[in-house]
Amino acid sequence: MDVKDLKQLIKMITETDITEFEMDNAEEKIVIKRGQKTEIVQMAAAPAYMPAPVAAPAAVAPVAAPTAAAAVPAAEVSGETINSPIVGTFYRAASPEAAPFVEEGQVVEKGQVLCLVEAMKLFNEIEAEFKCKIVKVCLENAQPVEFGQPLFVIQKL
Repeated sequence: MDVKDLKQLIKMITETDITEFEMDNAEEKIVIKRGQKTEIVQMAAAPAYMPAPVAAPAAVAPVAAPTAAAAVPAAEVSGETINSPIVGTFYRAASPEAAPFVEEGQVVEKGQVLCLVEAMKLFNEIEAEFKCKIVKVCLENAQPVEFGQPLFVIQKL
């Protein structure tokens, strides 16, 4: 499987709720696992013996450490969170000149777009799953985001 096919496979998996994917054939074995904080991609040849997994190139499955600015201290703001469903880049607005989709203190309706998360040049709209109030926006515009990382602290209404 070439890198282009692998990237397409990762893209399809990140767009679903699948947490683990495994593909095995005579030539290769591919295992993709999505967890709370990391996304792991392993590729290895599939000979009769078990070799050590070959690390995937960084461009295929980036795993960046969250920065201190991205972390939301639990004692600072309480409430439920809306977390990122994928690894990517967080955007508060549709373009640099546009107003943010939501502001702190704003009440949003079910289905309203809260932000965009760009992954592999594909912009994914993150929508409110229920009516709620935005208590805190956890990230700055154009900041990297990990799978499961809080985007917003909210209060259900």
